[in-house]
Amino acid sequence: EAVGLGWSVEVRTGDTTASVRARQKRRLPSALITTPESLSLLLTYPEMRERMATLRCVVIDEWHEMLGNKRGVQTQLCLARLRRWIPDLRVWGLSATIGNLGEAERVLLGDRAGQGVIVQGKQDKAIEVETLIPTEMENFPWSGHLGIRLLDEVVRRVEAAKTTLFFTNTRSQTEIWFQSLLDARPDWEGVLAMHHGSLERDIRDEVERRLSAGEVKCVVCTSSLDLGVDFSPVEQVMQIGSPKGVARLLQRAGRSGHQPGATSRVLGVPTNALELVEFAAARQAIAAKRIEGREPMRLALDVLVQHLVTVAIGGGFEPDEMRAEVMSCDAFAELSDVEWGWCLEFVRYGGQALKAYPNFKKVVVGDDGVHRVLDKRIAQLHRMNIGTITSEVSVSVRLGNGRSLGTVEEGFVSGMKEGDQFVFAGRRLELVRFRDLVATVKPASRPRKGKIAIWSGSKFPLSTELADAVATKIREGGGAEGAMPEMVAVEPVLAIQRRWSVVPGPGELLVEETQTREGHHAFVYPFAGRLVHEGLATLFAFRLTQQKSRSIQLAFNDYGFELRCAEGFGLDAGGWKELCDTRTLLPDLLECMNIHELARRQFREIARVAGLVLGGYPGKPKSNRSLQISSGLVYEVFTKYDRDNLLVAQAQREILERQLEMGRLRATLESLQEKEIVQIATARLSPLAFPLWAETLGAQEVSTEKFGDRLKRMLRELEAAAKRRGDPADRPERVG
Repeated sequence: EAVGLGWSVEVRTGDTTASVRARQKRRLPSALITTPESLSLLLTYPEMRERMATLRCVVIDEWHEMLGNKRGVQTQLCLARLRRWIPDLRVWGLSATIGNLGEAERVLLGDRAGQGVIVQGKQDKAIEVETLIPTEMENFPWSGHLGIRLLDEVVRRVEAAKTTLFFTNTRSQTEIWFQSLLDARPDWEGVLAMHHGSLERDIRDEVERRLSAGEVKCVVCTSSLDLGVDFSPVEQVMQIGSPKGVARLLQRAGRSGHQPGATSRVLGVPTNALELVEFAAARQAIAAKRIEGREPMRLALDVLVQHLVTVAIGGGFEPDEMRAEVMSCDAFAELSDVEWGWCLEFVRYGGQALKAYPNFKKVVVGDDGVHRVLDKRIAQLHRMNIGTITSEVSVSVRLGNGRSLGTVEEGFVSGMKEGDQFVFAGRRLELVRFRDLVATVKPASRPRKGKIAIWSGSKFPLSTELADAVATKIREGGGAEGAMPEMVAVEPVLAIQRRWSVVPGPGELLVEETQTREGHHAFVYPFAGRLVHEGLATLFAFRLTQQKSRSIQLAFNDYGFELRCAEGFGLDAGGWKELCDTRTLLPDLLECMNIHELARRQFREIARVAGLVLGGYPGKPKSNRSLQISSGLVYEVFTKYDRDNLLVAQAQREILERQLEMGRLRATLESLQEKEIVQIATARLSPLAFPLWAETLGAQEVSTEKFGDRLKRMLRELEAAAKRRGDPADRPERVG
């Protein structure tokens, strides 16, 4: 309107009404704002080739968010189809926070890579990262301990700003902080809002409208407000807990000062003392422009077979032409003859093991060699289940009048009984009944303590860039002149670490060996991130049990991992080096991590995307248990009767590459082989060891002593020891 274009601009998503979608099938607007899933759905209609004849440009916003996942693969396949129809199609990819810009361009352009142009701003965006530093520092940090203790200062900062976006890393954390802020300031009830992906769409829309209009003072949110948000009234951004990645902090900081020339500011609120180091490291990485890249996903055959059915419904395809089109995508540039032939067999009759079942005969080959879907029922089911987004089955939370508040996961509600209370959508609710994936609730008339709604999902691991920066900052410490304020604040913690153990240097791997009443502990600190440490801990434990029969318990965080057993490990530096051997890495991981069972679970997502199991119908999703059983049966059939099934191989590959970060794990092991092992026998838990010890303690029952009591007693003992000087235990003993 501002420039008088006279364009018609429309939106098409899963929330678009049936009447609008029907109109768009007949006549597309001048500009259509849509999603990968809705674009794929459009491609199932044969008339779309003619309707899109006037298409000139595709703009993909926040390309970095799709680059490394299956939605990005789906987008590449859709673009390949559009380029075949419109050879001179222009494609733009937008991103403010990506490290591997050249690779991102290549993936976006496919076989047209090298013909593109990268456009960058001449001026760097000014970013300021400030950290809220507690007045009293804990010497022995553990996960989540600090957070709410900073509530008073957080309230003061929110009060001082006109508008604040208050980012957390999880939906549960959002619910907790919203309730805590409201308890601290009941007068904010009308101007404090919440926003996360499990809230009903109309609730989120209303929050966004009020934020744009400047009617709210603070919105507590997750990454649901990370992207595509342009709210000029936002004056301040807060980040609760470490963002775990440089790009994520940049993205969130950019929600403030969202105008040309304006400075974006973010205030970090640590949830434990070591997160002060992570904020300092993130600031330094931002200044040095060390931003994470996104690893592109390749050969996602479940997405490919879904796309082949999509195209077969939308008019059909000829195999040779279709293969050339598919291989024009970066994700399938190395597609082999065997893989292509297997995909064609799969869409025609479900592969070797499912030939006898008519439900899997989706694509029919005509006399002209064109592959088409002729069964209208198959086409309709495919359209209803198109896309690559998979999640836990959700339970709709509704008030007695039928109004929906949003969704929680089935596992959370299934353990509750009528009359139980829980906190969701910023309200204290009472469960009236739970039936057919609908939890009917009412406002709690007599509020009492209830559970905070929780959702599955692992903690964010430290990115490689931030992990490296954290290790560097810990080595530097905070005693030098000009040190960052976060490092000055955490210096007493690092001083105790140096007194009781050591802070490892750049070419060193620290192994601390300590004995407590729980047993013998080995704390190992590669500083490689949570996921890598999970793999390392499991691998080391497996190899140790192969040497000698014993029971070993594990714990891991972003800085290192713990191995604990009833007796000592008896390893010298050479013994620890042997555990880092990469020659048998893959077979050892396959055996020790029960990859078969992990792959079975991963296969559920692959089976749903590939169309082997259906997620249900609109408004009637299948239960989580039903999906797992269905996909599990198919998985067993494939592993027994179709050993060459490529979707089973893909499930195992995804577990290794995505969940265990196989590439990063191997690189870490190789680097550890080059490092000097610094083996220290400590008299007590060091500040780096304490959070790992607390992790294992919380995972088990501690005799007759409650977890919290045992934790507090250990803290008192360690704090008292830290105040003593001249204690012989302050002189750590180097082993070997």
